[in-house]
Amino acid sequence: MSVSPLMAVLNGERRDPPPVWIMRQAGRYLPEYRRTRAEAGGFLNMVYRPETAAEITLQPIRRFAMDGAILFSDILIVAHALGQDLTFVEGEGPRLAPVLAMGEVDTLVPHLAHFDPIYATVARVRAALGPETTLIGFAGAPWTVATYMVAGEGSREEARVLAYTDPVAFGRLIDAIVDTTIEYLCGQIAAGAQAVKIFDSWAGALAADEFVRWCVEPTARIVGALKARHPAVPVIGFPRGAGEKIVAYAAATGVDGLAIDDAIDPDWAHAHLPPALPVQGNLDNLALLAGGDALEAGVVRIRRAFAGRPHIFNLGHGVLPQTPVAHMEQLIAAVRRPL
Repeated sequence: MSVSPLMAVLNGERRDPPPVWIMRQAGRYLPEYRRTRAEAGGFLNMVYRPETAAEITLQPIRRFAMDGAILFSDILIVAHALGQDLTFVEGEGPRLAPVLAMGEVDTLVPHLAHFDPIYATVARVRAALGPETTLIGFAGAPWTVATYMVAGEGSREEARVLAYTDPVAFGRLIDAIVDTTIEYLCGQIAAGAQAVKIFDSWAGALAADEFVRWCVEPTARIVGALKARHPAVPVIGFPRGAGEKIVAYAAATGVDGLAIDDAIDPDWAHAHLPPALPVQGNLDNLALLAGGDALEAGVVRIRRAFAGRPHIFNLGHGVLPQTPVAHMEQLIAAVRRPL
């Protein structure tokens, strides 16, 4: 059986041109997504309806023939399963309630059946994809999920202060997220995900020692558990904003692939990361928004920087909602043409 281009790269092969998928490739820049969202009547209605979430996951595959399809869901599904109410405020993002006090950490009980609609989505998508397209599952990293659980929204400071003032209780929160995330990702794999990604969106907020304690070590525990139960499934780590700390992250977590953000110089990354480590990234999403020569130049620079290693082309962050569809078409064409 032939291996899909994206899986080949995650297994250590170099491909020219590189496989490509894009963070938030299923989103508001697509007219078909906007129609689906209007019909669904809300973000969580889409996430928890397998037929709707599967349709959204497949939309960019039909339009652009991406090499990877990423599950349409959200990084806070684990927090929702742990008992917090999850809502989305238009134009402002997710909200969790009640805000978690450290004395309440021990009351968290995972409701694993909460994940069943997500697994149903994964199964639907896998059945609809051809063998050339890799299905990627995902979860939020423990540190990032904890920041939302403590603050109720995307504020890092409150979680950082609690981690300093009561590291034992904060550690119990991280443990609960780690254990639940392991089950969640294993469930996605059992349903048909061929690779998984761990999004640590707020990794860059942590000081060096705290980065090891709350980002690297919990991620390493998740990766180790996944490898024990599903050794053939690659894990991609994305410590956004970590800067030069990505070198230690790659070495200590055991991830099979490292996604890097657009603030990292690709030539520096290639020089400092292990030569066989697959790298994913890292075009600025504003270059995609701008299109034209800026987009073309960015694609060429990144491809040249990573030409000597396994590389998956992607953005350094997600597609912006105002991005023209024609610019995504330009991006895909630029990645797939010979240098």
